[in-house]
Amino acid sequence: MKTSKAWAGIRLTWVEAAPDPDSAAIPVLLPTAWGEGAAAALAALAPAGARRVSLPERADRWIGLAARRAAAAGLAPEAGFAAGLRAMIICRRGAPGADLWRAPEGSLGEGMPRFVLNLPAFHDPEMGFDHAAFAEAAETAALTLALLRPHAPRVAVGFADLDGLLALLGLDYASLAARDVAVAIAALLRGRAECASARLSDAAGPQILPDVWTPPALGSAPATLAAAATEAFHAAAGLPGCAHDLVAALTPADEAESLLGVETTGYAPAFTRVTPQGGLTRAARGLLVARGLSVEAALAAQLTGETPLAVASPAAQMAMFTALAPILPVPAPVAPWRRGGGAVAAAPVSPQPATAVDLPRRRSGTMQKVTVGGHRLYLQTAEYADGRLGEIAITLQRETPAYRALMEAFATAVSIGLQHGVPLEPFVDAFVGSRFGAAGPVEGDAAVHAATSIIDYVFRHLAHAELGQTLPEPEDVAPGQAHSARDAEPTLPLDWPEETPEARRRRIRLVA
Repeated sequence: MKTSKAWAGIRLTWVEAAPDPDSAAIPVLLPTAWGEGAAAALAALAPAGARRVSLPERADRWIGLAARRAAAAGLAPEAGFAAGLRAMIICRRGAPGADLWRAPEGSLGEGMPRFVLNLPAFHDPEMGFDHAAFAEAAETAALTLALLRPHAPRVAVGFADLDGLLALLGLDYASLAARDVAVAIAALLRGRAECASARLSDAAGPQILPDVWTPPALGSAPATLAAAATEAFHAAAGLPGCAHDLVAALTPADEAESLLGVETTGYAPAFTRVTPQGGLTRAARGLLVARGLSVEAALAAQLTGETPLAVASPAAQMAMFTALAPILPVPAPVAPWRRGGGAVAAAPVSPQPATAVDLPRRRSGTMQKVTVGGHRLYLQTAEYADGRLGEIAITLQRETPAYRALMEAFATAVSIGLQHGVPLEPFVDAFVGSRFGAAGPVEGDAAVHAATSIIDYVFRHLAHAELGQTLPEPEDVAPGQAHSARDAEPTLPLDWPEETPEARRRRIRLVA
């Protein structure tokens, strides 16, 4: 496998890596310092059945295509455009999303193409945040997405690891100063990306009026960054039109973030300052350096009750979301979870931890008595004062003690979910259609005529009574009309004894 001369001078290493623990490892060629997380991500970007994968080869596929199209459109010289993209990858400043690595020509590009910029990679120890390089990267990223997906009406240039950059700047994520910096970066990103889209509009013809956005309130952002963001806003505001109706947005993370080695996705904060291996994260070390503290000094401060490495709260993340949302489409607050090798992906969470809301001591509710396939049950509900369902109880007759206990535990689990704010709809979606004995015609409920199981009946009834939904009748329901223990379908997978109770009693002898 040959490596392009453009990668000469970059120290590359072959390592064994797999995209996940259940897959076989393959040889992966990438820069020596990139680590296991990047190697696993690159293995995930390999074509199906590939026996090895090389970062230079994979990168040059989409870089070469974008550069040739840029030159053909008269936007930039091919060599210069390719060199800029290659430098962005080598310095881990930015990368396109996984779809563009897998299919640069567009066969997999049905969704909105994305390009992510790694904010800490634009930090300079002497000058701080290099806003000029960031602005140039934003324009290059927008052009690259448009060149690789020329028919996409929307593209998304975004950023990652905001928390890491704020730490390098010595800022507390929860502070107003941190939010002002984030707003300035978002405005700079959007303004420059829209200007790049306008260049394509001039070349290709389509004229789309971008959404109007208000001047960002930059407050305590550094003067040079604030000036660059303000200039980008005014440049975008004066555009007659763009080639896209959306150019900048924060989108869900994929392998691109792992390739770049980011620690937190998008604008999410770090909810821990410790790596899975027990050391300090890169952001934590950067925060200590920015504040002039050694690890020993930070430990001493921690022992005396100070918090030199404070982590952000969900409330701080919500405040950041509120500040950024007027400028960029941003996802709802997220919390980080770690992948293998230390990279982080995002999982949606509630802004605040869920807490139970107790039912009142005196409560209203209903009692429903029915038979399902000849098996009698009682369904009891309890409601809050506003009529919301808060509790259910299922009582069975003529069932085994184990089966009755199982149904009671199931009802308790559903009740706990309801009391912690889980809506009824997901329970209905999950459990309607459950199939196991008892099943069959339903007697005693005018809204439900048949059920595939007792749990199926419970949620069909609740869907009608609580949500006003009349669900379609189930198909192929076993009759279940038995009236004797011998004929009824057992509720557990046990065989009935061959002898009848009367026959067993005749064999009993009384011994004096």
